Amino acid sequence: MSGPDQQLLERARAIRLAIFDVDGVLTDGRLYFMPDGTEFKSFNTLDGHGIKMLMASGVEVAIISGRSSPLVEKRAANLGIRHLIQGREDKLNALAELRNVLDVELEQIAFLGDDLPDLPVMRRVGLGIAVASADSFVREHAHGITEASGGAGAAREFCELIMYAQGTLDDARAAYL
Repeated sequence: MSGPDQQLLERARAIRLAIFDVDGVLTDGRLYFMPDGTEFKSFNTLDGHGIKMLMASGVEVAIISGRSSPLVEKRAANLGIRHLIQGREDKLNALAELRNVLDVELEQIAFLGDDLPDLPVMRRVGLGIAVASADSFVREHAHGITEASGGAGAAREFCELIMYAQGTLDDARAAYL
């Protein structure tokens, strides 16, 4: 998101919970299956580190995915993501469950998605962002669109937008100087 506008920054400033879809957001959206039926996914390390930085800045992170995969469970564990909801086509109900557990208001929630099942959540939360490779209808209804595609840095961009708006990005980066 080149030069986020003031309204986008205001929305991002209020975020206490960032939620990610998986296929097409944390991955490139392709489904890979071996001849024996084993599935594998490719995750971006830049995205992973962005998620870790966002959590370290005090923002809670969750994943809501329509599909279930032990690979996603492993990736969430590797990143320290405590809130993982898989196999849920009705993402609004999953959102309601997270809100009850974490006691957050809709305007304090950000969601990064790419396809039509993500749209009901994206339209209700305070900050609904679509990845560059998202379905055109989803991009049309998002508050903003990343420059990067899903699985190729979009999650990092999303995390850094929130951190920038909240004034925590410079300190997170400075720790590496």
